[in-house]
Amino acid sequence: MSDIINEAVTQLSAKIGTFDGSVKFVVEGEGTIMVDQDGVRAADEDAECTLTADEDTFRGILSGELNPTSAFMSGKLSVDGDMGQAMKLGTVL
Repeated sequence: MSDIINEAVTQLSAKIGTFDGSVKFVVEGEGTIMVDQDGVRAADEDAECTLTADEDTFRGILSGELNPTSAFMSGKLSVDGDMGQAMKLGTVL
């Protein structure tokens, strides 16, 4: 598992904890993170929504320097599945 995935699991766990729904972050070339009612973990499982971004975009979202909605509108973040889940997660990021 890559350093960014390990770092992201730690940071997202502190920000989110558990989440009512299921969202998967795919960080291209690095790995996958699940966020759901069981918490945040490095895993690749089925989810209601999948968010995909490159490492730089993901780091920007995670640090708060990049708004997830802006990343989506500019094509840096792709969303597949339930957009409502993505928006709900975006409010806690």
